[in-house]
Amino acid sequence: MSYECFEVTEIENVAHVQLSRGDSLNTMIPAFWSELPEIINAISDEGKARAIVISSTGRHFCAGMDLSVFTSGGLNDGKRSERGRSNAITRGGALHLQESFTCFEKARMPVLTAIQGGCVGGAVDMVTAADMRYVSEDAWFCIQEINIGMTADVGTLQRLPKLIPEGIARELAYTGRRMSAQRALEVGLVNQIFPSHEELVEGVLAIAAEIATKSPLAIWGTKESVNFTRDHSVADSLNFIATWQAGMFQPQDMAAVFEAQARNEEPEFDDLPPVRKGLG
Repeated sequence: MSYECFEVTEIENVAHVQLSRGDSLNTMIPAFWSELPEIINAISDEGKARAIVISSTGRHFCAGMDLSVFTSGGLNDGKRSERGRSNAITRGGALHLQESFTCFEKARMPVLTAIQGGCVGGAVDMVTAADMRYVSEDAWFCIQEINIGMTADVGTLQRLPKLIPEGIARELAYTGRRMSAQRALEVGLVNQIFPSHEELVEGVLAIAAEIATKSPLAIWGTKESVNFTRDHSVADSLNFIATWQAGMFQPQDMAAVFEAQARNEEPEFDDLPPVRKGLG
């Protein structure tokens, strides 16, 4: 399937989703917001990929929201309707945009982002929803919304303070300053810095390939548990993983590991079952 904003490939259980509008700074045009969740949800539902890598093309990872999103009527009804209903449409538009990135968290496999150059505005919303972030040396982050007179509303303010110290997140959100790749590494926003864009993508695909050698069921359970723990108490999180294991623990995958180790081979695991839609 062809997309306006993305190119999708899959190599050895790793799905590679590339932002493909590098000449236009990969701005988030209206099609972006429907294509991205469609792609991620389809990969997750199919269950064959063991990890997803989000990378980009061109000089910058993504320059954020394209102005056409604001002018196309997607965030409001484009006419003078009763105020309450008009505001409800605006709220619904924001929730739709949020879901385009929340799909990263809902995906049954890890989502890794490879960031070069500028990661601006809505792009920060996007990468903070991923499991891990990796950058090239020239990468930088900017919560651009405050610089254009608005409050960021697609996930940055909700996720960033859970990834880095709150005071630093507040400083970035209040000032609209750029954060360099080195500073992002220092505060824990990113996992690793690579010298160049090419080495970045190659390196992140290699990390994803390593994840893909593990039991996909165990990886899914790990992701679910970490996500749950982020938003709940230790006691609630312990109860969650006990319940998860009661339904999902798979001794067959452990046996596959032990048997492969005895033969000095790599273990093989069944794919996740496809997600069934509807009844029947």
